[in-house]
Amino acid sequence: MPNNPPLDDLNIFLAVVRAKGFRGAARTLGLSPATVSETIARLEAGLDVRLLTRTTRSVTPTEAGRDLATRIAPLLAETAEALDAIRSRDGDLRGHLKLNVPGAVMVDILPPLVDRFLTLHPGVTMEIMVDDRMVDAVAAGCDAGIRYGEALAQDMIAVPIGPRRQQVALAAAPSYLDRAGTPGHPRDLLAHFCIRGRFGSGALVPWQFERGGEVLTLDPEARLIVGTSGSAAMIGHALAGQGLCMTFRNWLEAHFTTGALTPVLPDWWPEFEGPHLYYHGRRPPAPLKAFIDFLRDAEVRPDQGLR
Repeated sequence: MPNNPPLDDLNIFLAVVRAKGFRGAARTLGLSPATVSETIARLEAGLDVRLLTRTTRSVTPTEAGRDLATRIAPLLAETAEALDAIRSRDGDLRGHLKLNVPGAVMVDILPPLVDRFLTLHPGVTMEIMVDDRMVDAVAAGCDAGIRYGEALAQDMIAVPIGPRRQQVALAAAPSYLDRAGTPGHPRDLLAHFCIRGRFGSGALVPWQFERGGEVLTLDPEARLIVGTSGSAAMIGHALAGQGLCMTFRNWLEAHFTTGALTPVLPDWWPEFEGPHLYYHGRRPPAPLKAFIDFLRDAEVRPDQGLR
C-alpha cells in the first residue's frame, strides 16, 4: 500500500498553486525556492502524476493538480483548525495568525491593536505580511487581509478595524510656502513642487479633492516620487521644504500641532471609509476568530480617528 504524502508537502503544493509560482510560495512559507521545488518533485514522484505545468514564465496546475488543490484546501484548513483547538484545550488560546496588510495600517492603526491582542493571548503567535499590491490575502497563504475599499468576493466577510472614517490631507513646510506661495485652489498645484507616492503596482497615488459635491482628480507633475512603503521619508522631505505632500491626515497631525507643516486647502480634503479586515466566510481558525472578536469589542483610539 503506497504511503500518503506528509501534510507539510500538501501545504507547500497548495501554496504554489495559490502563488502561481515557486518563488512566491517560498516567500509566503519562509522557505527557499529550491526546497519548494524539491518538495513538489517528491510529491509528484510519490503520487506518480504531474501536478504542475512549469514554463519559464509561469507555474500552473494540471487537471489532476487543480482537482487535488480543490479537494485538499478545505481539508487542510479543517486540520489546522483542529490542531489549534487541541492546543487550546487547556483554556489558553494557541495557534498562529498570519495577516496580509498594506503599509498604511502599520503606522498607527494596527500595531497598538496587535500589542493588546497578544497581551490578551500570550499563546498566539502572529506574522504580518506588509504588501501594498492588490493581492488576494488568502491566495498569498494568509488567514486574513486588511484593505481599504476594495471589491471583495461574495464569500468574504469584512470587519472594520481602526477608525471608521479617515481623511487625506495636503501639507507643506512654512519655508516652502513662503518661497512658492500658498495654493488657493487645487488646480494651482499644477504649478507647484509636489511630492507623490507610488504604489507597488507602479501606479502613482492619485491626488483627489472634494468640496461641496465637487470632485477633482489631479495628476500634478512630481518633483519627487517615493514608494508608499517609504511614507515616513515622504513626510520628511515635506518637512525639509521640498514641496507639497498629500497623505493620511492622522500621519500629519503631530506636525500641524508643532507648526512644522502647514495645512493646505483643508476645505478640499476628502474623507473615506477606514480599513477592514476580511476573511473567507467559512468558520475561521481559533486565533483568527479571537482576533475578530477582539476587533469587534475594541474601541477606536482617539488618536486614530478624525479630528
